Amino acid sequence: MHMSDVESLDGAKSWWVPAVTAPARDWAGVPGCRRGARFLIDQDRVRPARDNYPCFSSRGECLEWIVTHRTALARNAPGAEVAPVSLARWLLGLA
Repeated sequence: MHMSDVESLDGAKSWWVPAVTAPARDWAGVPGCRRGARFLIDQDRVRPARDNYPCFSSRGECLEWIVTHRTALARNAPGAEVAPVSLARWLLGLA
């Protein structure tokens, strides 16, 4: 899903996305970022990004995707916890 597609989602439902927060400045997952920078996970490259993220209709489905891709996530987002978060809360900066 691309950020421009967010408006096409059913607003009556909760949507879940895999997200990560940079644990340090100039983090290896996103060189040059600041500590605390928030990212979603790119669905194709399985790495921190702000676009092309998978979107799930339940927290459990999102968690299952994270577990399935844990090896690539550990490699591409070292030292950070990837967690399922509400897309609405993430967009508002609350998650």
